[in-house]
Amino acid sequence: MAQEKGKLSINSENFLPIIKKWLYTDKDIFVRELVSNGCDAVTKFKKLVSLGEAEADENEKYAVTVDVNQKEKTITVSDNGIGMTADEIKKYINQIAFSGATDFMEKFKDKAENENDIIGHFGLGFYSAFMVADKVEIDTLSYQPGAESAKWISDGNIEFEITDGTRTERGTTITLYVGDDGKEFLEYSLMYDTLRKYCSFMPVEIFFNFEREKTEEEIKKEAEEEAKKAVECTEENAEEKKEEKEETKPEPKPINDTTPLWLKNPKDLTDDDYKNFYHRVFADGTDPLFWIHLNMDYPFNLKGILYFPKLLSDVDVLEGEIKLYSNQVYIADNIKEVVPEFLLLLKGVMDCPDLPLNVSRSALQNDGYAAKMSNYIAKKVADKLNSIFKNDRQSYEKFWDDISIFIKYGCMKEEKFYDKVKDSLIYKTTNGVYKTLNEYLEDNKDKHENKAFYVSDENQQIQYINMLKEQGMEALILSSRIDVNFISFLEYKSNGKPEFARIDADIAETLKDKDAQNDEKLSEEMQNLFRMTLNNNDLTVKTEGLKSTDIASMMLISERSRRMLEMMEAYKNQPELLKMFGDVKPEYTLVLNTNNSLVKKLEELKNEPEKKEFTDLVCFQLYDLAMMSQKTLSPEETAKFISRSNLIMEKLLEK
Repeated sequence: MAQEKGKLSINSENFLPIIKKWLYTDKDIFVRELVSNGCDAVTKFKKLVSLGEAEADENEKYAVTVDVNQKEKTITVSDNGIGMTADEIKKYINQIAFSGATDFMEKFKDKAENENDIIGHFGLGFYSAFMVADKVEIDTLSYQPGAESAKWISDGNIEFEITDGTRTERGTTITLYVGDDGKEFLEYSLMYDTLRKYCSFMPVEIFFNFEREKTEEEIKKEAEEEAKKAVECTEENAEEKKEEKEETKPEPKPINDTTPLWLKNPKDLTDDDYKNFYHRVFADGTDPLFWIHLNMDYPFNLKGILYFPKLLSDVDVLEGEIKLYSNQVYIADNIKEVVPEFLLLLKGVMDCPDLPLNVSRSALQNDGYAAKMSNYIAKKVADKLNSIFKNDRQSYEKFWDDISIFIKYGCMKEEKFYDKVKDSLIYKTTNGVYKTLNEYLEDNKDKHENKAFYVSDENQQIQYINMLKEQGMEALILSSRIDVNFISFLEYKSNGKPEFARIDADIAETLKDKDAQNDEKLSEEMQNLFRMTLNNNDLTVKTEGLKSTDIASMMLISERSRRMLEMMEAYKNQPELLKMFGDVKPEYTLVLNTNNSLVKKLEELKNEPEKKEFTDLVCFQLYDLAMMSQKTLSPEETAKFISRSNLIMEKLLEK
């Protein structure tokens, strides 16, 4: 075969259906594309004016207007920007994927200071109109002196028509004749919400007008009222009435904020400014704990505000929302390539014109910028936390409980982040104070060296907490659902020093009565007694003399065993992963305090066969009381416990 060279061609008859079905994932994207095109047109013209390439009234108000007419089934997007000539229509509209923005920036690249002001680059956004419209019209008038208006009409196939336009003022009007695929956008609420979603912070004022289709009854009533007014209005006061009506007409307000908070200098903003912005954007009635204002120009342009919200529960961590913008145009929520995964739990806005977006402006292309941005954001968060910890520890401690989940998750996801904030990690103790891990270990080194006791449930483990307090000891409170994994992470990072042990995993030496004799024979006897009475041959029982005489029995479960059970619970819905654990059973140890009067009495009762019934009751009761510190009794166990308690009291009264 002979060698042949040529140029690829695009058949618009096939290409437009591709745009409608595959290029854009969301149908409402046409609103963003058409309105941002209008903003680009205004920005281009303003830039030409600033460069001396065009003239304009210095008091001119630039705007993009969106009109919805239910009766006519039309959506109109109009701007007073740069406009187009008939030749430019042929160049930018008829040539699919030819970007007017790119062409403009290339033409004025030597004069323009910031090419990022122009939003669009790919030249495909206009065609998103055919996702909802059966026919599209463009009526436009160029800024160029002597230009004539031109109109472009197409019903979405390969054919189009260019005629003389009707527009008399500079700018462009795009009219969508909405078909069945887009009829929902003729409803006020959906169209308004869509405009707010994509256009809330676009750089040109955007106005929204809606004309509802009236019923025959409404039309008739209005006609009657107008006729009545006409009779009442004489020739003498007709003009006066007209002026009065015009004076009382409210000034239209744009739906967007052209200068969002993230573009302003933080020095010019108050706490109320940040809070009000947060409430407005995220519809959250609670105040954020604190925020970070991002402002970076090199090596990429990035501005934004990250908020640490106040959480009502652990579940709230799933409700984070970081809105990503490019030149004030909404792109998407929570793009993982830019935002570190652990910060997706936060709320905030970020605007980055340098984002390497795909053709639909809905996702990122694979680009090294994204990773650099992610690292920068993580660093800024770490710097902010360290700054507050060092300079305002009191405030830091007040909101630590609310932010700790974010921080711990971030440490485990990105070890570089952990390395930056590790010295600012604090923990609440059972004494109600906050300490770093090093502070806790230093304060308790005389009682337990290189060991950190912790509490996972303050209510359930109150017995153990009180024992520690009696001996002047404290434990760390690690009660959130993330702490199970975080403890293992800390041990990994510190090579097992300190060793973490839940307060009920072992008895600290400080709690033991050193004068009490450790009777191994008694432990064996008690173990046999409880195993036989409870019919549980796996139960381990030991006797120990404790300094506290109030506690009769305690239930311990080894740290290893409990962590294994917690992992099994986490994987309970994944049978394949559960298999690797095998048949793991909890390793419980019942500790009987030989310094307690009840235990002493039990030592006597076990040698009196005639009192076996009462002895069994006491054994069951001591076991259940100890087990309550580990778990909630089942309904059946609770019923037995109550019945047994009543029986014990009856026997006591008999005496």
